[in-house]
Amino acid sequence: MSRLQRWWLDLNSSLWFVPSLMVLGAIVAAYFLVHLDDSIGHEWTKRHPLLFGAGADGARGMLSSIAGSMITVAGLIFSLTLSTLAQVSSQYTSRLLRNFMRDRPNQVVMGFFVSIFVYCLVVLRTIRGGDERVFVPSLAVAFGLLLALVSIGMLIFFIHHIASSIQAANVIGGAAHETEKIFDKLFPKELGEAATPAEEADLTAGPALRWVPIAARESGYIQGIDEEALLAFAQEANGVVRMEYAIGSYVTKGSALVSVAGYEVGNALPDQDVAKRLNDCYSIGNQRTLDQDAGFGIRQLVDIALKALSPGINDTSTAVLCIDRLGSLLALLAGRDLGSPVRAEGGQVRVIAQRPDFASYLATAFDQVRTNALVDEAIYMRLLVALHTVAQRTRRPDYHRVIGQQADLALAAAEENITASYELEQIRQRYRELRGDLLS
Repeated sequence: MSRLQRWWLDLNSSLWFVPSLMVLGAIVAAYFLVHLDDSIGHEWTKRHPLLFGAGADGARGMLSSIAGSMITVAGLIFSLTLSTLAQVSSQYTSRLLRNFMRDRPNQVVMGFFVSIFVYCLVVLRTIRGGDERVFVPSLAVAFGLLLALVSIGMLIFFIHHIASSIQAANVIGGAAHETEKIFDKLFPKELGEAATPAEEADLTAGPALRWVPIAARESGYIQGIDEEALLAFAQEANGVVRMEYAIGSYVTKGSALVSVAGYEVGNALPDQDVAKRLNDCYSIGNQRTLDQDAGFGIRQLVDIALKALSPGINDTSTAVLCIDRLGSLLALLAGRDLGSPVRAEGGQVRVIAQRPDFASYLATAFDQVRTNALVDEAIYMRLLVALHTVAQRTRRPDYHRVIGQQADLALAAAEENITASYELEQIRQRYRELRGDLLS
């Protein structure tokens, strides 16, 4: 992902960008309608006195009332939005805040009310009366009244949207849906051509490569990697680039971000321009983002489940919802080609990427949930059901092996924590069904 793409994604996920565009649009619309009123004259308004018969004082009073009410409602909407963000952070996880900030309906509603306020101010200053040349932009004033009427529906829609968006099922479903879209975008994702086993063997067949580390210039989480730029650099340098960190990893300033080998300048250390170019291939920030980080989507659902299982909340139903969604995501992932970490171009290995495999995704999804289940029989049952769902979506022996390991760990944890024989037998029965399907 290039820096321009990262910048555009950050703009789209901010609370101010869309409202700012709408305010600019309101200013343009106001000046256009006022200019249109001035161009066509006002004789036509006499034919519709009920719609366009307001004088200068009446138009000023109406626009002033609309502007005052709109800025009041805008303040209410900003307060409701901040209250919602605080509730989501405390009840679910702070990692979901970015999802709510990038929610388009929230951005549009906030921008709509502020835009009406600005529109009314711009039109208001053009009204002339008294000793001045009388000018009342009737069309612009009528359009302001129409916007005020539409704002009533927008306010009702916003209240409904906020009320439904903080429900547990919708919060979890929204996070899962965003992760599904990232899966569709990233898998399969190729960098150049996938290297064949023979090409991968070329790395060890020849003389040992001398890897030269390139230090990171800042600390933070890797939010995106411009893989095409890394591939282009490796081709130009006639060498190999090895990523030292994967998407979502935390990198410390001064540590090796990437390593290069077979560099055409020989054994000399890469100059500052080369180091800057390679650093520019990485987007590093203070937090993980979902745009290229599929594991972060899974992490969000896990955090919600852990918060639900905490002693202070103890909400088994919410945790079960998370496990069901995690199972569906892992089932989707099991049917995708995650790609090879080694990429080639023209028959030569060029980039060695750091990519999470299926086992790491599975561990991220279920390890912490299992260890926090304790004596909750429903959690172990849903874990085994989710694993069974994932197992039915793939026939790969390596995937079945790690699924079986997760099932063994779930059964061992249940036998250690649950003492009721009836509940334990149900878990064992579900485990036997899963094991039978893995062996078939």
